[in-house]
Amino acid sequence: MTPTSEPPNIVLAGFMGVGKTAVGREIARRLQRPFFDLDDVIVAEAGMSIPEIFAQHGEAHFRLLEKVALRQLAAQRGLMIATGGGALIDPGNRELMARTSLLVCLSASVSAIEDRIGADAERPLLAAADHRQRIVELMNQRAAAYAEIPYRIDTTGKTVAEVATEVITLAENGLGGVLRLPVSMGDDGYDILIGAGLLKELPSLMRQRQLDGRVAIISDDRVAPLWVRPLLDAFAADHRPATLITVPAGENHKNLATMALIYEQLVGAGLDRSSVIVALGGGVIGDMAGFAAATYLRGISFVQTPTSLLAMVDASVGGKTGVDLPQGKNLVGAFKQPALVLIDPEILSTLPAAEFRNGLGEVIKHGIIADPHLFAQLEGDGPGSIESMIARALRVKISLIQNDPYERGTRAYLNLGHTFGHAIEQVSHYTIPHGQAVALGLIACAHLAHLAGYCPASVPVRIRDVAQHLGLATTLAPTDIDALMAAMKTDKKRQRDHTRFVLPHDIGHIAVHDDVSPEHTQAAWRSILRDA
Repeated sequence: MTPTSEPPNIVLAGFMGVGKTAVGREIARRLQRPFFDLDDVIVAEAGMSIPEIFAQHGEAHFRLLEKVALRQLAAQRGLMIATGGGALIDPGNRELMARTSLLVCLSASVSAIEDRIGADAERPLLAAADHRQRIVELMNQRAAAYAEIPYRIDTTGKTVAEVATEVITLAENGLGGVLRLPVSMGDDGYDILIGAGLLKELPSLMRQRQLDGRVAIISDDRVAPLWVRPLLDAFAADHRPATLITVPAGENHKNLATMALIYEQLVGAGLDRSSVIVALGGGVIGDMAGFAAATYLRGISFVQTPTSLLAMVDASVGGKTGVDLPQGKNLVGAFKQPALVLIDPEILSTLPAAEFRNGLGEVIKHGIIADPHLFAQLEGDGPGSIESMIARALRVKISLIQNDPYERGTRAYLNLGHTFGHAIEQVSHYTIPHGQAVALGLIACAHLAHLAGYCPASVPVRIRDVAQHLGLATTLAPTDIDALMAAMKTDKKRQRDHTRFVLPHDIGHIAVHDDVSPEHTQAAWRSILRDA
């Protein structure tokens, strides 16, 4: 099969007993597609039944066979595939199938699943005295992974034919190649959608979320010429013309004077409380558009469509908005959660290489915080795809912001490298971009952690080496240390007379400290200063 001659695969995922195989066979019959049951593919390849694979080689070996089979199927098109219940629990498997297929999760009530599977000896993972309790335990373990699948259909009380019709309707009208990362923030929860070509689908995705009021797109004079036309055309085709507000590009324009110009244009465009602001740009635009949405008419909805890697993996998610003052970065702002974050990796095709590298500074940060596997990928040949890298980095941030939406506890981990990084930006008058400053800050704070006795010498070495491997600078031009130390004192995370540092104890293990001596801090600065 050639990539252009066949439609994308349709992949059914979900817990055991929800009807994936029966529904998949019915869809394949109706659409005249080849049908593959993933478990049957594994059995044929291994030459033994699934219980035998588990008994002789263990679950880890079965999952490896599963991964290989999924990659073989994902390389084709036009297939109907039913996966095993645990096949897409692995993030890499899930990202692969979401990127290459229309991915649908089937679900059912516990009672329906229990009735359908009975005492099935072919399901080794259900080997327990209390069948129902084991089903509930497994469903709870897998709930977060299933939640990332963009489409869900409950099969409880429905016939195979009815569910097949629903899936076929999705195949005709839904979007393939989309990964959904849900962010649970109480009443302010939202979806992050990742997929190539999604930008032109924004109007319909907004309507699905009842975001159907008047639209204002806020962009800058670098991004707008490249990407605003397809977005304006998409809104026009949706019979919803949008107002474009363009501001000068750059951190030096992220201030209250620019915000005043934005407010004037929002009023002039007639935006009301039902209107929506769309941020089309990098982190600077996202911060200003979000702040405008938080404050205009005491709050209206907004959507993030980040155009830089830096914004995709960090600034567009979490609800922090604001502007800079002459005294420091982001000193005026508000928490305002987006209604939707749309990440289209195709936009990165116009991103300058230097700007892409800046985004990698934040990706490194997320690996250090909570994903040693991502960090190891960055040390080597990199993740399997840009979508995978973005998703892995975002999962770290999502976990932290869900548990601590207003940065009163562990969300502070996301400031790793930023106390140094913001000082670098301020002293350089923002000539050093944020991602590069954060990368330098990561190296400096790792040296500080080692000097303070919190981590072995290998940690700052690994962080420096991965930054260098990814093309990021690892040293700072000679700069007055007193000026850098003074800039730290304006850091908004400072408490009383203490500068709070997020420090790595190891890759994947960090903590907040406010007991670091000025002498150690100065020594950490010297560790990244050239000729110091």
